[in-house]
Amino acid sequence: MLRPATPADFGFIRSLARQPENAPFITDEGEAALAGYLADPSARLLIWEAAGVPAGFVLWCGLGEPSGAVELRRLALAATGGGQGQVFIRALVDYGFGTLDAARVWLDASGENPRAVKVYERAGFTLEGRLRQHWYRPALGRVVDLMLFGMLRTEWEALEPLGSRA
Repeated sequence: MLRPATPADFGFIRSLARQPENAPFITDEGEAALAGYLADPSARLLIWEAAGVPAGFVLWCGLGEPSGAVELRRLALAATGGGQGQVFIRALVDYGFGTLDAARVWLDASGENPRAVKVYERAGFTLEGRLRQHWYRPALGRVVDLMLFGMLRTEWEALEPLGSRA
């Protein structure tokens, strides 16, 4: 289940961004920046709950763009493995097209994050481009490739139910 984040969730969000497996790929923003997203009508900061407990978060940006494109800017799960990434991503994609009425959902990923790339491709996103040596990642201390992924509404509508995939 997705619900709006509140200031009480900021510690949880920041803890996920600081996890060693996430830190190279997710920016840990301060509470003022997170509060800014809550006040920004073009952004939506949400908490993913499992059994009533926070299990992940997502930041949507670009809401209200005339093109209908919305960005999945930041996302993380508290626990990975066991196929939860696919369930989480599918819920986010369904939210983007269903609730936000997006014409297009896009996101980016580090070229050094093969797990994320695999999850996005399995979820139905198309790799649309690679910006070589584009993105400085302080946690890595170097510049990495930035991978751009997108999905159109028609592609979302054609997705198979999650459970039917091999």
